Amino acid sequence: MTPSRPFTAPFARRLAATALAVAALIGPGLPDAAQAAEKLRMATIAPGSSAYLTMSTMATIVNRQQDAYEITVDATGAATKHMVDLAQGKLDFVMSSPTVYDAMKTGTFMYQKLSSAPKLAENVRLVFWFPYGTYHFVTYADDGMSSLEDIRGKKVFLGPPGGGAWNTARQWIEAQTGMKPGEDYENFKGSWSSAFQAFQDRQLDVYAVGGIPPFPQLEQLAATSRLRLLGPDKAQVEAQSDAQLAPSRIPGRSLEMIPAGTYGPNVVNTGDVYSLGSVVGVATRADLDEETVYAITKAFWEGAEKMRDSAPWLKRITLDYAVSPGGMALHPGARRYYEEIGVKIPAASLAN
Repeated sequence: MTPSRPFTAPFARRLAATALAVAALIGPGLPDAAQAAEKLRMATIAPGSSAYLTMSTMATIVNRQQDAYEITVDATGAATKHMVDLAQGKLDFVMSSPTVYDAMKTGTFMYQKLSSAPKLAENVRLVFWFPYGTYHFVTYADDGMSSLEDIRGKKVFLGPPGGGAWNTARQWIEAQTGMKPGEDYENFKGSWSSAFQAFQDRQLDVYAVGGIPPFPQLEQLAATSRLRLLGPDKAQVEAQSDAQLAPSRIPGRSLEMIPAGTYGPNVVNTGDVYSLGSVVGVATRADLDEETVYAITKAFWEGAEKMRDSAPWLKRITLDYAVSPGGMALHPGARRYYEEIGVKIPAASLAN
């Protein structure tokens, strides 16, 4: 997950409109007394996925629900690096995932050259898990593609090169079709924002992005263009081999379904489309005091509840999902809130 490039003007305007809509739904701004609020630092990946949308919305909700704390968001850089910065006390909240946390705890994969990774992982705790969403493989309806097999020779964006989203999308395509980027199809290298613009300009054949259906970015595309989602249907999934479905059985991943009609008549699929889903979450420092994390957790969930009818994607972010086992123990402040409101916490989420 690489640093984002500067936004194109149309993309920036859409993001600004989304932010304003969220603010309007939540209610009036902070009182003047909030000028003295304690500053908390959040880092997430660049705009273009449900992870950014969820975490930036979380910050907005928390900032408007109370005035003791103010979260500032930096949406640049890689999630794997953010985890290190969090553990070192340079950040207060970051995006994580079961896969990334496990790699840090064991000093493997992207952390294999960082000898201090297992020790740093001891200072990482969970606030809540949420669905990264379903990977949408999108093409234009008039491009002649009807399945993932048809991307052979095409220009495809899987995510920022080398990042978690890129790797997950690559694994799904390879398991489903046997095709590899750079060999069987062209791997478009860019940021989320540059790829989104390239797809709109018809310089890109397939745009892959993870989002909780109905994902606002896809709704924007479908408002003006006829699109198709590429992926197997129910009958095809039921006939697939274990190898084809293997990426959906990795811890932190799942097989998900995008219901027909989710994005209206401009998405021409007549049946449900199956694809890969994954789990991500908001992590905090184990040494951030309990009262602070309790107040942030409480403010987010109480504010999110008020928005569910107006922001359909928030309906998939639930309390049961938030505390589901993912290998990372809950921060005592978050745990206190969940226990206070009667959420049943699995034993696996109580301790590493």
